[in-house]
Amino acid sequence: MLFNSSDFLIFFTVVFFLYWFVFNKTIKIQNLFILLVSYFFYGWWNWRFLGLLMLSTLIDYSFGFAIEKGTHTKRKFFLVLGLINNLLVLGIFKYYNFFIAETQHLGGLMGFHIHPYFLSIALPVGISFYTFHGMSYVIDIYRGNFKPVKSFVDYAVFVCFFPLLVAGPIERATHLVPQVTTPRKFNYAQGVQGLRLVLWGLFKKMVIADSLASIVDKIFANYHQYSGSTLFLGAFYFTIQIYCDFSGYSDIAIGTAKLLGFELLSNFRYPYYSKSISEFWKRWHISLSTWFNDYLFNPIVFALRKWAKWGIAFAVIITFLISGLWHGASRHYIAWGLWYGIALAYEALTRSQRKKIFKKLPLKLADFISWACTFLYVCIGYILFRSSTLHIAFDYMHCLTHNLFTTPELKSFLLIYVLPFIVLDWYFRKSERVLHLPNNIFIKYSFYTIMFYAILYHSNDNSSFIYFQF
Repeated sequence: MLFNSSDFLIFFTVVFFLYWFVFNKTIKIQNLFILLVSYFFYGWWNWRFLGLLMLSTLIDYSFGFAIEKGTHTKRKFFLVLGLINNLLVLGIFKYYNFFIAETQHLGGLMGFHIHPYFLSIALPVGISFYTFHGMSYVIDIYRGNFKPVKSFVDYAVFVCFFPLLVAGPIERATHLVPQVTTPRKFNYAQGVQGLRLVLWGLFKKMVIADSLASIVDKIFANYHQYSGSTLFLGAFYFTIQIYCDFSGYSDIAIGTAKLLGFELLSNFRYPYYSKSISEFWKRWHISLSTWFNDYLFNPIVFALRKWAKWGIAFAVIITFLISGLWHGASRHYIAWGLWYGIALAYEALTRSQRKKIFKKLPLKLADFISWACTFLYVCIGYILFRSSTLHIAFDYMHCLTHNLFTTPELKSFLLIYVLPFIVLDWYFRKSERVLHLPNNIFIKYSFYTIMFYAILYHSNDNSSFIYFQF
């Protein structure tokens, strides 16, 4: 069930009215209702994976109590079991075939003929997100940052809350569980803000991202036939497409949650206006970046603290290699992670030298150069992300250096969709959750009306969100 589908519109309309007007007597009834509709929402994709979601949730819930009550040794034991439980689920369904194929390939290079067994199973939707919820939960309890949730229903709502179940944001128990266990009353201002976010998210997804998707698919599928400038335009268009697609999903998820009385974690803060790669990752997919920072990067840095800057550089590269693998079981995703790991390691090792250089330049020129270099680096990195294989990505980059001309048709996409959106995105940058429009009723409702009809014009129940595959 896609957020941009008529099925979801009907589903959420029914859920909204039942939630606030029928099952609003007690918080326990509300939470049970939310859990059941979340299971229904997930089962709409493939009901056979509901059992896996429930089992994984139950195991993490149980381990939370075992970690809190156990001795120091037992606490570590159940923490490791909790991590293994989630990593095993990810390993079997997402990474098993990839690592088996890589082992087979490596064996062939060494002269060994391996005939492994491959699994013919689908990748459960949202598996990378709900397993990360479970891991953060048991780690936070072990660290003493959080107490186990007494009610299984309350914990299951934290893991399975349908707006964030499929593609995040990746929530923390410390942030969401208190909202789950606290009585909720409908807040009109929060509801209006939620509707605005849903409308803006649908506009970004259906009008901008989906409009660019067809031309991006065409360029990447036939890149040998196009000039270098067209290929660069294809990479640039995909950079805009994936942002509008994923941030649009996050806006809809956050807005939908607001309509139900919840405040989810932020996921995007206008990342394409960043002046460094480190700043970019503080603004892009924030819930994932902070998750890796808290549960992977910081422990590695602590273990390598004697190495000073070199320890930080090594920790960054390892973290982003794993982040790339998290996005997909493929070499090109790992290369994409390494692309950013190297850039961030470089920034960590040369911070003082770069400051000295930029101090000699006028402030605006220094800011422009920093922004331009960052955005170009991000665009090129997305060639690795978008290509189906690492070989195709390198071949695409090679072809990028050829003839510098493009077609009027491709330029029209720039004028009709991309540049107007960039202007709007820049104008709204003051706050990610409020659409700052002039205090004029005519301008406000004209803008909302144009967005609404643009969404209707571009409506398509068959277009999926890019991050659903992760």
